[in-house]
Amino acid sequence: MTSDCLFPGDLQEPFRWIADVAVLETFESDVLDLPDFGSMGDDYRYRFEPEAKQRFLDMLRGRFNSGARYRGRALKWDTVIERKAVEISLFLTGKSNTIGFQEPAPTLERQDDRELRSKIQRLTQSDAKQIGISRSTLHYLRRKARNEQPFTLYRKVFRRIGLPQ
Repeated sequence: MTSDCLFPGDLQEPFRWIADVAVLETFESDVLDLPDFGSMGDDYRYRFEPEAKQRFLDMLRGRFNSGARYRGRALKWDTVIERKAVEISLFLTGKSNTIGFQEPAPTLERQDDRELRSKIQRLTQSDAKQIGISRSTLHYLRRKARNEQPFTLYRKVFRRIGLPQ
């Protein structure tokens, strides 16, 4: 029997990163902020305000519904986790002698790196027009590039700016 995790019955740890990324994205995108939490007294516990809890759950749900490549197919992470649970059950019942958590590997790449932000800031209106970026899109891009908040671009705009995606 081979296994690439210490305890194959623990399905939480290999996918904990999904929730961690959702938390980071929630605060980076200002979906949540400190005023969304309230103190529960002298024991230093905090609670979500009800509306904030729903906003966070929406972000978490979105992260679990994001796509992953698994065995040549595009699946949602919740489906991947379900399939891994089946793999664990087959392993634990002796119907399979292998179990693996290398695939699918998470991809945590950001589009909005410093190179992209700098290139957007240097782009003139006439240059943007020549590559097929409208005035309003350029205005939006510049505003997003000045801010430290994360942002994404459509593949078409990415290619027009001249950076590979």
